[in-house]
Amino acid sequence: MKRLFSILIAFIFTMNMTLKADEGMWLLPLLEQLNMGEMTELGLELSAEEIYSLNQPSIKDAIVIFGGGCTAEIVSDQGLLLTNHHCGYGRIQSHSTVEHDYLKDGFWAMSKDKELPNPGLGVTFLVKIEDVSDRVLENVNAEMTEDERTQEINKARAAISREATEGNNYRANVNSFFGGNNYYLLVYETYRDVRLVGAPPSSIGKYGHDTDNWEWPRHTGDFSVFRVYMSPDGEPAEYSEENVPLKPKYHLPVSVKGVDKDDFAMILGYPGGTQRYMTSYGVDEVLSITHPNRIKIRGIRQEILMADMMADPKVNIQYASKYSGSSNYWKFSIGQKQGLERLNVKVKKEDLEKTFTEWLNKKNKRKELYGDALKLIKTSIEQRAEYNNAMQYIAECLLRGMELPGAARQASGLLTALSGDDDAALEEAINNIRENAGGFYKNYNYPTDKKATAAMISLFKEDVDIEYWPDFVKKIETEFDGNVDKYVDYMFSESVFTTKDRLFAFLDNPDKEKLENDPALKAGMDILQVYRELMQKSGEYDKNLQKGRRLYIAGLRDMDPGIVRYPDANFTMRLTYGSVLPYQPKDAVIYKHYTTMEGVMEKYEPGDYEFDLPQRLIDLYEKKEFGRYADPDGYMPVCFLSNNDITGGNSGSPVLNGKGELIGIAFDGNWEAMSGDIAFEPDLQRTISVDIRYVLWVMDIYAGAGHLVEEMDIR
Repeated sequence: MKRLFSILIAFIFTMNMTLKADEGMWLLPLLEQLNMGEMTELGLELSAEEIYSLNQPSIKDAIVIFGGGCTAEIVSDQGLLLTNHHCGYGRIQSHSTVEHDYLKDGFWAMSKDKELPNPGLGVTFLVKIEDVSDRVLENVNAEMTEDERTQEINKARAAISREATEGNNYRANVNSFFGGNNYYLLVYETYRDVRLVGAPPSSIGKYGHDTDNWEWPRHTGDFSVFRVYMSPDGEPAEYSEENVPLKPKYHLPVSVKGVDKDDFAMILGYPGGTQRYMTSYGVDEVLSITHPNRIKIRGIRQEILMADMMADPKVNIQYASKYSGSSNYWKFSIGQKQGLERLNVKVKKEDLEKTFTEWLNKKNKRKELYGDALKLIKTSIEQRAEYNNAMQYIAECLLRGMELPGAARQASGLLTALSGDDDAALEEAINNIRENAGGFYKNYNYPTDKKATAAMISLFKEDVDIEYWPDFVKKIETEFDGNVDKYVDYMFSESVFTTKDRLFAFLDNPDKEKLENDPALKAGMDILQVYRELMQKSGEYDKNLQKGRRLYIAGLRDMDPGIVRYPDANFTMRLTYGSVLPYQPKDAVIYKHYTTMEGVMEKYEPGDYEFDLPQRLIDLYEKKEFGRYADPDGYMPVCFLSNNDITGGNSGSPVLNGKGELIGIAFDGNWEAMSGDIAFEPDLQRTISVDIRYVLWVMDIYAGAGHLVEEMDIR
């Protein structure tokens, strides 16, 4: 396989093919072979070794997974870290109270002893990436069933991961690429003492909220600041007062020179997932099931949450992060659905499938290898449609949309302990519930959840066939005359999980029969049972779907060997490169590549939830106190555009210039190219980033936290 890959690389360079600089999420070990020529032409001044190296510090050593779903970067030799405000939002919210509302007012630690610990938060560094395809696929053959193939592959993956983590504190994964045609070993190291250092108020960090989300022009200072700590002997460690700031292998220098049109820009980060090899059948599934369901269900629940958030400052703090997490992909679904339809993506996919089929039919050998691919995909998607629709409604309405049954379900271990005679196990189960209860009830308002629960059950009953109803929903018909409000009143009045005080009183003298009959726990278990049954039924079709996709991707690569293809994103480190560019969204409309504080002020609406501003920012703007962060033309930059290829998970990723200096932090994509996860549109697709000069201005001049800027290598 390695020899075949080498032949492919040689063929590409012999043909002197031009790569598409804007499209592509590239694997770092392959940059030298695939990308460096084009990157250098666009303005890169670094070598591939300076970006990714196993032998010396390189840029990859400054890039981390932040928590479980964002990217961040180290910007000082003392472990200072930058990511998006929306990535740190949950942590900022967790430290907020009505008396100290850091979401509203911001937070800045003026010394290291004031930095706030975040239990459960870690950052993960990439140690290395290694192609292990040959070893993983060594004992796989075409005669195997999908189950046999998967079993053999998983055995090899486990052995490779085990070897990579022997005698160290690393974590290793062997990830699938190109639909299971290739495999790479990724080795990681995680640090678990990460402290909040600074965050602007939401009126800066989330300026524009839902209205501006996924939109350009954008004026959001979407950043937050953390610091990574290590043990005194330099090892990863849980939080301790004895820990010291991390001494990183590498940290990014920071440029205040600014950006101009056509400047080189590259982004390193962890894109979560793309589906660029999706077929027309998959597009149809997304358009007919996934997006309509998400838009409808989340929209109804979000209206309920927002009404209560606007009516009560405490509820606003409690539900700010939950609302933000829900609304982000609610609006994404709206935009992607419109984009897929507007850009005729399904038709384009059908055209490619037609070409693929014509190519297959020219040779019997091709038909033998790949002839079943599209048929397997089509029939699998069609056969699982009913199950997937019900599963999504259960997930959105009953698992995510109702909080109380989910909290109650955590007591299943207590129920097991109450059924036995092991006092130690019982005490452990009780203590686990007590420990977890604090975080849940701090961010829970049962009147809000009660309204949302009634709405979600009503919607579920209306839209989902009775065949897929959990037992508690069926009982609403038989025992409550179909009256959802009556049932919800019963659940919230009878459950011991409705309030922390009620739960703790029950835990002082737990009763098995009472717990067994608790309506919230019964609902939670009913939901999980039906969801698992549906997953199993849908999974039977997923095996053929997986096989079809693997064959289709392999066939596409065989059909056009001269095209340099990149694998779909799968939350592994990738590099994307391109240029700072404007774009034209429609006839006679041209968007320039940057925004300024003038635009911030143009959107300002006093007292508005989305577009209010701190008085200090207004005063500084009017006085034009921009310091060294102003553009040479005198304005204060806020955000800029580039044609880099990113997706969810890239939030917080560094945008670097040709010298490898930090010029911005990526945080969003643009509305006109929301189809990008499935089909990249080079003329439209843009990455929206906050200009690092605005970040530094907010930290230094607005917040008075210039000591943080002094830590950085400013160029």
